[in-house]
Amino acid sequence: MVDSGTTTAASGTRTRSARRPEIEGLRGLAALLVVVYHVWVGRVSGGVDVFFLLSGFFVLGMTARTAIRGERVDVTGTWTRLFWRLVPTAGLVLVTSAVAAAALLPPSTWARNLRELLASVFFVENWRLATDAVDYYADHGTASIAQHFWSLSIQAQFTLLAPLLVLLVAWWARSRALDVRAALLTAFSATVVVSFVHSVVATASDQAFAYFDLRTRLWEFALGGVLALVFDGVRLGARARAVLGWAGVVGLVSCGAVLDVGAGFPGYLALWPVLSAAAVIVAGRAGAGERLLTTPTAQYLGRISYPLYLWHWPVLVLALGLSASPTPGVVGGLVVVAVSVGLAVATHHLVEAPLRTVTLPRAAGRAGLAIAAFLAPALVALGVWAAVAATDAAAPLAVGDPAHPGAAALAADAAPAAEIVPAVQPSTARVQDDWADYRDGCGPVGESPALEECVPVRADGEPQRRIVLLGDSHMQQLLPALEPVARERGWEVRTLVRARCPFGTTSETDPGDAMCLDRNAAAIEHLAADPPDAVLVSATRDVRAGLTEQTPDGFVAGWRELDDRGIPVVAVRDNPRFDHRPSECFEAYGRGAPECDIPRAELLAADPPYALRDDVPAGVAFLDLSDEICTPTACPPEVGNVLVYLDDNHLSASYARTMSPAVAERLPALLGW
Repeated sequence: MVDSGTTTAASGTRTRSARRPEIEGLRGLAALLVVVYHVWVGRVSGGVDVFFLLSGFFVLGMTARTAIRGERVDVTGTWTRLFWRLVPTAGLVLVTSAVAAAALLPPSTWARNLRELLASVFFVENWRLATDAVDYYADHGTASIAQHFWSLSIQAQFTLLAPLLVLLVAWWARSRALDVRAALLTAFSATVVVSFVHSVVATASDQAFAYFDLRTRLWEFALGGVLALVFDGVRLGARARAVLGWAGVVGLVSCGAVLDVGAGFPGYLALWPVLSAAAVIVAGRAGAGERLLTTPTAQYLGRISYPLYLWHWPVLVLALGLSASPTPGVVGGLVVVAVSVGLAVATHHLVEAPLRTVTLPRAAGRAGLAIAAFLAPALVALGVWAAVAATDAAAPLAVGDPAHPGAAALAADAAPAAEIVPAVQPSTARVQDDWADYRDGCGPVGESPALEECVPVRADGEPQRRIVLLGDSHMQQLLPALEPVARERGWEVRTLVRARCPFGTTSETDPGDAMCLDRNAAAIEHLAADPPDAVLVSATRDVRAGLTEQTPDGFVAGWRELDDRGIPVVAVRDNPRFDHRPSECFEAYGRGAPECDIPRAELLAADPPYALRDDVPAGVAFLDLSDEICTPTACPPEVGNVLVYLDDNHLSASYARTMSPAVAERLPALLGW
């Protein structure tokens, strides 16, 4: 994405500079593929990997040639030149995106957009996305307006590291009277090997994190550096260059269509687009064909490739948000592309080109001007937006709030829905963060690295009862419902929870998750050593449309393990799960809309699956809160002026709190307290 200016190559101690128009065209082709695949195909094209290779070719090549000539590697100068090209356009797009998202996108998207826009300002969006990808409690909803800044963030981080690497290797080589070029080539090659191996391993074990990890992408940049050092030594005939060049172009164009690269990237699949681009570079101008990459259109597309990449994504996200459609369609896609190209052209001629003529007395002046003129306004815009969003914050709902009764509205003597007129709580802008926070008094348990115990509710003095919530996030979400009654009656509540690890003797979410099994086994021994008065666990899972709810054998076996040790067990029926966010449906259609009310009979059978089993231990009681979540006929997104769900399957903490009276009435009765 970074415009290189004049392309150069190096060999030994001599330097050859030549215009490489086919590389400008290659950049334009990569940008075009990214746009087309995002707009119409919905898959990864491999174009971003071309940008990574070219960045390494230019940045490592430039700094390496300087070191090979024995000149000082100007680290700050390199940073300034690259960021002078990156920051102005990026800042302009970020400011515009922030204003447009705040004005045009629904409040339910604000929290994620604010987080990712802020991360993009500091060029750490890749790490923000990597963290969210493995954070079970993060917002995994619609892509943010700044999500595409992940690749620019990786390029910026590489730009910071590249001249430091060259400087260090060159210093080390000279201090030992070694050939600087050979040392740099060895260092770049070693980076290729180590990073590629790491990429393959990391992608196989955790693709969601690996996709955004700088370490899994470094080999692509380093390979560009290797090409920059060995390019002059490559001698190919005209026919070989033509075959190699066209093979690279065809390989790049076909990459996204042939491979489902989004599911296995980066890993070894990234070799396809990277080697395709490398083939074009090695083949040179004649290899790629003047009629394709060196045409005036391809050259101009290359010049606007950076702003085109930055503009196309927010334009697409805004178009999809305003149309409430998952895809833009043919005509809508053409409009998105046309608007994106228009913005890219305007940005290139009104911002990028004029700034390249600006001359300041010091390099630091350029960097300071870029930050002050473009990134600072983005931070101001985000600050104002965050302040406006913060005015929507409200104190936690009090149990019995007549304006927001929540689950109490489902009682037979509750006020009719028409009498409930205030705004819902939490608002759609805040509901995604309305999670049951349990991390109080947390610490490891025994020798098990997977088991952590927290004490979110402590009694004043000796507790009257000790209760443990054991399982995954669907047990954790019950904490707000249990907390008020626990504080009122002097109970102590502890949690032994781990995301995606419901309690049982087998792993129901990931059969290969040995840590979940070890964690559950350790939990049994821990509870047996100091038995609580009751343990709350999940009774069912997969409550979805089509009556898929089940009580797995592993659940029952786990209950038996606790029952054999004399520990009272209360198994809680799971809440419905959806293929969409109920809060977003509420935001789009409003209260009582039939589009959002899922028939209860499609989700919950009259007889829960555990009632049909004959192997349930005698000491297990069951708590079914379905009547506090769904009406007799439907499971709506809003009940009693409170949003029921924070995402597609977890109860909001506000709604769970309104279920407290039902828990206070029924839990002691089940346990005979």
